[in-house]
Amino acid sequence: MQTELLTTYLNDHLAGSVAALELVDHLIKITKGGKRERFFIELGEEIQEDQDTLRQLLHELGGKESQTRKAAAWLTEKLGQVKLRLDDPGSGQLLLLEALETLELGIQGKRLLWCGLDVVTHRVPQLRPLDLPRLQQ
Repeated sequence: MQTELLTTYLNDHLAGSVAALELVDHLIKITKGGKRERFFIELGEEIQEDQDTLRQLLHELGGKESQTRKAAAWLTEKLGQVKLRLDDPGSGQLLLLEALETLELGIQGKRLLWCGLDVVTHRVPQLRPLDLPRLQQ
């Protein structure tokens, strides 16, 4: 696999993690003091760990973080928040459901990232130190 293609792929996932962390931060704020707050804090910590792993791997491959992709992801998440508020201006139950669904899609995408990288470890030596089975969990 060409390193340039792999770094583009990693940047896409890095941008996704930026959006996910923004969404989680929003969910922490709206659940502050409630029973769900701890769940979102822990989820944010796990996403941050994956983001740190992506950054490290990207740099080991000689790639640079795409500020454009991260900015686009940030903006997309902010627009998503507006959409969620418009869909559910009342109780917040639909907002929470749709936010959780969005996060689940991102989590599945990240799991598939780690699975995909596992397939190409024999061709990309920088991937070998990763504990891909743990990351897939």
